[in-house]
Amino acid sequence: MDIKNFAAQVLSEKLGANANPEAARAALEEISSGDGFDLGNIVSQFSSEGGDIAGKVSTWLGDGANEAISAEQVQSAIGSERISSFAEKLGVSQEAASSSLSEVLPTLIDKSSSGGELLAGLNSAGGLRGLMSKVFGK
Repeated sequence: MDIKNFAAQVLSEKLGANANPEAARAALEEISSGDGFDLGNIVSQFSSEGGDIAGKVSTWLGDGANEAISAEQVQSAIGSERISSFAEKLGVSQEAASSSLSEVLPTLIDKSSSGGELLAGLNSAGGLRGLMSKVFGK
């Protein structure tokens, strides 16, 4: 399982019983500024917003407490067009899509980073197992 599949699993769990993991995987491709799902690109998108949003991202990357982000801030950082495509692939409203991302992304980025940097090797089996144990406490 790679990081995109893991993110799709977490997102599907957040969206509930009607969420389709295949749709979640496809939808995740819509939120990154590059090709495919890339946490580094997502962090860059949020950081480039500057101000309050960039400050919140730095707490996700750091080792302390994470600051929450609003659905509106997620939409601002990712862009309305990308959120719309993401929501459409999931079959949910833009508000539900932004809200779910506002809950999932901080935790996913936090658990994928240490000391202010994204961890290397997340696509390896060992790196992903470590990430899953952090998120699910297993």
